[in-house]
Amino acid sequence: MNRYYICPADWNEANLAIRGEEAKHCVRVMRTQVGQQVEVFDGEGKCAVCTVLKTSKSEVALQLDQLRDDPQPASEMVLYQAVPKSGNMELIVQKAVELGVASIQPLITEHTVARADAIAKKQAKWQRIALEACKQCGQNRLPQILPTLGFASWLAEHQAGELEIIAAISDQSQPLKQVVEAWSGKGKVAILVGPEGDFSSHEYAAAFAAGFTPISLGEIILRVETATMFCLSVVRNEQLSRA
Repeated sequence: MNRYYICPADWNEANLAIRGEEAKHCVRVMRTQVGQQVEVFDGEGKCAVCTVLKTSKSEVALQLDQLRDDPQPASEMVLYQAVPKSGNMELIVQKAVELGVASIQPLITEHTVARADAIAKKQAKWQRIALEACKQCGQNRLPQILPTLGFASWLAEHQAGELEIIAAISDQSQPLKQVVEAWSGKGKVAILVGPEGDFSSHEYAAAFAAGFTPISLGEIILRVETATMFCLSVVRNEQLSRA
């Protein structure tokens, strides 16, 4: 069943309708007809199966058939990601959404290769990728892709979570599985992953001082996107095992 997004401000269960670009996609691309069923979600946990009553280029009127409201999860994953080069951030956003991340904070670090001015223009694109991933994988909570920040600026404003981990090539690193298993299972899990050239020594020191626990991902040196998926997958598995 095809899925479409209705922003929370427009969610009206007495008069549900798909509008704007989502309506164009529904009618022109997917060629949805009156009488067909579609699924809509508001990005905040609500999801509904509906029957199409009427279509136009700008609006698809719906009849509500079934409604579901997903409960707020006991814990949430927040990804703090140094922006990698090329298009790898797009892959990270897509897969992070599929793995249930709540939000993504892109970071510019000392060793970030991508240009800051180019990165600043990509937030809207990354947010669209997050939306498409939600539509495809059945995720009813739309993660927010936050404006990119420099590492120091972000850390100065950072609010500590229940569990805070940083992928680190360091003698201080502990096995990720061991750290996650000791976690309470509630609250925010903050995951910090560096760029291709790793964090600088004083970025590591600042993160450790802020309460981030250095974790090891094994003896093999992983690419940035692989390291991120590894961390998210392990935490997600722990979340599911405690649900």
